[in-house]
Amino acid sequence: MQLGKLSRELREAYQGTAVKGRVRHFDGWTARADSQADGTSGYNHATTVKEYYDLCSGFMVWGWNESLHFAPLTPDESLEESIVRHQRLMISKLELQQGMTVVDVGCGIGGPMRRVVREGGVRVVGININEIQLEKAKRLNAEGGIGHMVDYEACSFMDMGAIEDDTFDRGYAIESTCHAPDKERAFKEIYRVLKPGALFWGQEMCLTDQFDPKDTRHLAIEQDLRRGIALNDIATFGEVNRALEAAGFHVIEGMDRDVQEGPSTPWYRSMESRRGTPGNALRRLPLGRKAIIAGSKIAEVLRLLPKGSSEVIRLLDRTADAYVAGGRTGIFTPLYCFLARKPL
Repeated sequence: MQLGKLSRELREAYQGTAVKGRVRHFDGWTARADSQADGTSGYNHATTVKEYYDLCSGFMVWGWNESLHFAPLTPDESLEESIVRHQRLMISKLELQQGMTVVDVGCGIGGPMRRVVREGGVRVVGININEIQLEKAKRLNAEGGIGHMVDYEACSFMDMGAIEDDTFDRGYAIESTCHAPDKERAFKEIYRVLKPGALFWGQEMCLTDQFDPKDTRHLAIEQDLRRGIALNDIATFGEVNRALEAAGFHVIEGMDRDVQEGPSTPWYRSMESRRGTPGNALRRLPLGRKAIIAGSKIAEVLRLLPKGSSEVIRLLDRTADAYVAGGRTGIFTPLYCFLARKPL
């Protein structure tokens, strides 16, 4: 994405608001959430998640990919190639057939959706609480010639009341239900809108068995991850499976896809170094991110970027550091992938 295009999209997203203040307010969401637990505030986690993507989505796409998710990496693939391979694995696992209608739960700007439509030959309905992302998904789908194959619902996946029971042949949720304030309730709502016999693929951000709640370093990393990614909590693999089963799903398989046979590269390497990831973009790496922060301050003075943009980049830089810390210690993975079925 070129600077001019990025600037236009950021201005549309920020709409002249005080971005620096919004970032500072977002940073304090965990304290507000804790107050809600005590019954002393009207905290709403869906609002926090929406604000996270309002602030960060433009820079996330610019720095990462139109598909805003992680993928298992290999030494002979670029990040972009690994993402394509991972999406094709999902398409294969879902056993898509032409004529099916599929729900994309938390569709973002529709990166995976476009591959699902083109390679699966299916119609997709994108669910997203963030209308800025939905509008961009619509534009990109129209530009890609698949706009007629996609419908959209601007709502929370916690309450898809506009959609009838037993509507979809298949469903997937890629790094979206990790934001749910109540995972079991989210899965129950997804279960409701799927047809009996439908397959459901999910990719969750999880704590691994190596996480030690008594280790202060582990706890600090978990808190940094929660705050930076707007995660109400971070589930374990077992907690995800139990929530699926409580919702009524039969879990067919669930695994950390970062654990691969043969040569592999850690999932977080694209944010750490060029080693092991061909073509790794400099803007994803620590020195590149620091340079972008400095450059964005100049761009703000020259009015090439909206005021406060550098604060958003700082937020994303801190979050990238938390991702790497979680990956290097082995306590966190964004690649717990499951396949489940709604029984007949």
